[in-house]
Amino acid sequence: MLILQDITYLHPNQDVLFSNISLKLNTHDKAALTGNNGTGKSTLLQIAAGRLKPAAGTLTVPETPWYIPQLTDQYNHLSIAEVLGVDRKLKAFREIIDGHMNEDNLALLNEDWTIEERSQEALARWGLDGISPDRKLGSLSGGQKTKVFLAGIQIHQPQLVLMDEPSNHLDGKARAQLYEYLTTCRETLLVVSHDRSLLNLLDKTYELSNKGITCFGGNYEFYASQKAIAREALDHDLKEQEKELRKAGAAERETLDRKQKLDARGKKKQEKAGLPTISMNTLRNNAEKSAARLKNTHGEKKEQLLSGLRQLRAGLPPEEHIRLDLEDPALHSGKVRFSAENINYDYGLGQLWSRDLSFDIRSGDRILLSGENGSGKTTLIRIILGELEPGAGRIFRTDASTLYIDQDYSLIDSRYTVYEQAQHFNTGKLQEHEIRTRLNRFLFGREDLDKPCNALSGGERMRLTLCALSIRDQAPDMIVLDEPTNNLDIGNIEVLTGAISSYRGTLLVVSHDAYFIRALNLAFRLSTTSGDKTSLSW
Repeated sequence: MLILQDITYLHPNQDVLFSNISLKLNTHDKAALTGNNGTGKSTLLQIAAGRLKPAAGTLTVPETPWYIPQLTDQYNHLSIAEVLGVDRKLKAFREIIDGHMNEDNLALLNEDWTIEERSQEALARWGLDGISPDRKLGSLSGGQKTKVFLAGIQIHQPQLVLMDEPSNHLDGKARAQLYEYLTTCRETLLVVSHDRSLLNLLDKTYELSNKGITCFGGNYEFYASQKAIAREALDHDLKEQEKELRKAGAAERETLDRKQKLDARGKKKQEKAGLPTISMNTLRNNAEKSAARLKNTHGEKKEQLLSGLRQLRAGLPPEEHIRLDLEDPALHSGKVRFSAENINYDYGLGQLWSRDLSFDIRSGDRILLSGENGSGKTTLIRIILGELEPGAGRIFRTDASTLYIDQDYSLIDSRYTVYEQAQHFNTGKLQEHEIRTRLNRFLFGREDLDKPCNALSGGERMRLTLCALSIRDQAPDMIVLDEPTNNLDIGNIEVLTGAISSYRGTLLVVSHDAYFIRALNLAFRLSTTSGDKTSLSW
């Protein structure tokens, strides 16, 4: 069904992203493609989709696959019909219906008389009923854009579907619908995702790393268990190798010490025997050569052990245990941080929420803000942050600091280098060596300090944001996380989870990642839904 053979891809600057990558999917396979940020998962998927050309290697695919991209903003200028690839057929169908039945329109339609009905049904299936195919994609929310691409599967009924982070912007209802599709569909699937609930629905896992591609014959839980077993074996081999190295060092010291004692006794005997100077020099030279040979023999053995140790350590994953040590926020626990009384907002199309919203946020609350796509979560966040004022009702905000962290970690300024960005948050006037120490704690080594922020991966931007938080002299009273895991791999999600768990201020989180939500132990739920079902409850 899909064969990638010895694929190599070069960046525009000719740097190699990956080389000699081979992957084969059989008909009806449902496979995940995992790996750390920056290994080239999305690039490999685009090569499989025919969107990018490799520098070397061959691609075999029976027909054009249906591709669902992770980043949809590049299509904002297109209509929904253009994104779905049905714009010309729809135009021809409408012109024929209006009486313009010419050869060009008939050729374009190609006997597909149900194209308008099928397009409407496919959009409605994903909750986009009533949205015109002529509408620009850029007018939709992130989740709605993804749903448009998902609707294309039903319209085109491809044999092969390629998905890049398909659940990123979907609300809980749409995710459940996506999971059902993945479970019941007959199409061949290759999916890039960090959504562990989704990954556990797939029956094969490929891992892309700097060593190439490794296939694991099971879902994500099976893959993770196999990785854990391999890590335990590697740790065991490391300990054994280190033990052998210590024994070799001790043996070398013992042998040389014994040799020195023997040489010393021999020298005394030689001196008592009154041997000539030339004979003494010869014996001394022979002793030195013998000691050198012994040292070289032990040195070669130690070097072999060191070489093996270096190879084993090269197989270790990067150390990613980061803890965010922040001072307690200034506000006392339980104090009202934000209060809303009968608020609503109008973008000129009527009230956003069918019922006015009333709620309090108190210091120390850990809140999950949930709701369907388009239900006004972002608007509510902007009101809480003070970027918008409600058109109705009353609000109260304390004079306290709030930090907003979105899925793109836009807090990071692309004009800075890593070190300059860290220094920008240095309100406590830390010394240069202290800034470097903090950066190193967040896995930024000396070689990373001059790296431009616009070249950072999602995981690196996340770690730099956390580092910036640790550099500030005062923790924010409130942190708002808006889909912070969307552009992170699973390893970096665990880093973020571990770091933010220690924060004891007010936490407001928008996320559909079930694992992330459970790990943060969010005690309150602030929910909105769209249309007549809009509600806000604790």
